[in-house]
Amino acid sequence: MDEKDILILAIESSCDETAAAVVKNGREVLSNVISSQIELHKLYGGVVPEIASRKHIEKINQVIEEALAAAGTGLDDLDAVAVTYGPGLVGALLVGVAEAKAISYAKKLPLVGVHHIEGHISANYIENKDLEPPFICLVVSGGHTHLVRVKDYGEYEILGRTRDDAAGEAFDKVARAIGLGYPGGPKIDRLAREGNPDAIAFPRAKLEDSPYDFSFSGLKSAVLNYLNGCRMKNEPVVEADVAASFQKAVTEVLVGHAMLAVKESGMNKLAIAGGVASNGALRQAMETACMENGIRFYRPSPIFCTDNAAMIGAAAYYEFRRGVRHGLDLNAVPNLKLGER
Repeated sequence: MDEKDILILAIESSCDETAAAVVKNGREVLSNVISSQIELHKLYGGVVPEIASRKHIEKINQVIEEALAAAGTGLDDLDAVAVTYGPGLVGALLVGVAEAKAISYAKKLPLVGVHHIEGHISANYIENKDLEPPFICLVVSGGHTHLVRVKDYGEYEILGRTRDDAAGEAFDKVARAIGLGYPGGPKIDRLAREGNPDAIAFPRAKLEDSPYDFSFSGLKSAVLNYLNGCRMKNEPVVEADVAASFQKAVTEVLVGHAMLAVKESGMNKLAIAGGVASNGALRQAMETACMENGIRFYRPSPIFCTDNAAMIGAAAYYEFRRGVRHGLDLNAVPNLKLGER
């Protein structure tokens, strides 16, 4: 291994995945271990924060040991330890932060706290070795819908964000209303393939004062009203059509806003990130729109779209290179804003 290689152990525990990864020079993933709690939270129809925190405590040491073993490295080979410190569920974040601080203290390793959304954006660097800032990134997940101008590594400008529900949150709520259960996104994606996306005309919200902002609560309400109307009139509900029509409405808004941002910024590079970025219809629609407009399109593989530690290691590498270091007073910040230090 060259002397200039930088090895980072990254830890992610912001929601219901306990994850650890070893990343070399920001773009080469030596290991990526994820312990998911989905089966556990399915019983409750969503993530229960207290249960998530307890599971993280149970799993974190084991996940880190697996990541180090898979990478063929030990703690003594590392140059830094990185961890998500926000945004996310406070109890869940605290488990990862405490673990990272313990390793940093015991092994005298530099500690780098990473913003969860910055991690999602940086997932694009892992498989796209040619991608460098500046570019536009659409971040779509269960808790966030952001349109971001990535000015440089670690430098971001939020162009637009959701005013109410995040896209992933709308997917989960609509899935619950249809009776699909949790997690909603993948289930709607699968069911929509069997339906007609033009069967039902659901609304697309436009915010005149902020063309880059999103609003999905009206769409969600329209779906719920449609379902209630059918039930009251004893009319049959074609669930696949509801799923496909809802998904098309979300996708059109996301693609439209992203295209506008890329064109008006004068850039020709667009990336997507976050859990919803693994949605098949969104990936296809975005790829088609980019092709038609001569825009280079970047997307992580689905495994790097959902929460994982490899993306945190990628982000941490560039923060580390910029001289970012955190002390042992690093704390979990559940509402951390992108660009905050």
